[in-house]
Amino acid sequence: MDTLAQALTADSLIDITTIGSKSGKPHRIEIAFHNFDGKLYITGLPGKRDWYANLLAHPQFTFHLKQSTQADVPATTTPITDEATRRHVLSKVVAKWNMQDQLDAFIQSSPLVEVQLAGQ
Repeated sequence: MDTLAQALTADSLIDITTIGSKSGKPHRIEIAFHNFDGKLYITGLPGKRDWYANLLAHPQFTFHLKQSTQADVPATTTPITDEATRRHVLSKVVAKWNMQDQLDAFIQSSPLVEVQLAGQ
């Protein structure tokens, strides 16, 4: 397994650089990501998030691996708005975070995107 594939399986924290939805300027933050069944997701706690607004306005961003390997990978996101898909993915997230009692809140108002890495 190459180092990128291994990092996508083993790591859980990344940085992302998005383009500001209002400012148009790059903005870098640390965030958790999830790899479920070979698909990559980014989500967060329920509520409005600037990074999500940025990705809705500008779906192309940089996915910065920083734990087991260092790599800056161009990526694109697709927001997940379908309730059945949100329930499927977010049920795994809340189980991983030991927050199962908050599943409904996550489904209703957590940002959720699927990530497609360039060249993958």
